[in-house]
Amino acid sequence: MEIILIFQLVILIFSVIIHEVSHGLVALGLGDTTAKDAGRLTLNPLKHLDFFGSFLLPISLYLVSGGSFIFGWAKPVPYNPFNLKDSKKGSGLIAAAGPVSNFLLALLTSLILRVGNYLNLGFNPVFLEIAIIVNLSLMIFNLVPIPPLDGSKILFSLLPRKFDYLFGALERYGMMIFILFIFFGFGLIIPLISLLFHLLT
Repeated sequence: MEIILIFQLVILIFSVIIHEVSHGLVALGLGDTTAKDAGRLTLNPLKHLDFFGSFLLPISLYLVSGGSFIFGWAKPVPYNPFNLKDSKKGSGLIAAAGPVSNFLLALLTSLILRVGNYLNLGFNPVFLEIAIIVNLSLMIFNLVPIPPLDGSKILFSLLPRKFDYLFGALERYGMMIFILFIFFGFGLIIPLISLLFHLLT
């Protein structure tokens, strides 16, 4: 049990770091150096980890769920929308980079799993399957359109500017809705995570 927990934490931490660095790299590519200037374009965990989101919450969820569920996050990588040529479109692209990075990690891991099974290498697939599930969970969860999740920024980058006031209104209650969703709404996206997992594996 302890080995599985440690492995899940390692995968989670690595995946959320890649997620956040991806935000910063896209922002840099769009002309904003905020993340770079803050020293956040690095894989050094000390620059990204959040005590509650990276340790306390994942371990608590693991224990409460009997080892069947783990989730968490890292410190958000900052960016300045005023440094972007098109702040609305740019914000959407920056937000999308995180979930895309998690999908690519899940896809890469599933390819390794498939090749290993095809070549009959005889390794235990459990750890690779955990890595796939963790990254699919991060991707789908972050695409939920609730502030401060990436999905809300992606959604409002696609809507006409006349709807921008709705984003501001939603942000005021976003954290409350976000916390409620973590504890009571996560089950709604589990079937989608399961479906994608079976498609990839």
